[in-house]
Amino acid sequence: MSFWETITGSDLTREWKAFEARAEALPDAYRGAWEQIKGHLSPHGDFTGRNLMPLLDAALGLLEVAAADGQRIDEVLGDDIRGFCTALAGGEGARTYRDRWREQLNRNVARKLSRLGG
Repeated sequence: MSFWETITGSDLTREWKAFEARAEALPDAYRGAWEQIKGHLSPHGDFTGRNLMPLLDAALGLLEVAAADGQRIDEVLGDDIRGFCTALAGGEGARTYRDRWREQLNRNVARKLSRLGG
């Protein structure tokens, strides 16, 4: 990956298009699960979403293998797709981008307040 690709995000666009092309080959139930997985994993991403690419690739690979084996989607993911995504992202209590931004905001406000008081 070149510096230019990193800055512009063109590598992410290329990967994302490849994910969507792979997902189009899945049966309908699996495509629905894929949409839910993307939605449930997105809060765990950083600003660019680059940290989610390996997780999305692994989840899509799991769906592809299960579809090829003829398994039903509920046999693969269970009935709690949100729980599956939480576990995939690092378990309950995993930090989301909102948590990171909140912590950064709190640090910045505390630093400004300490300058005013001192």
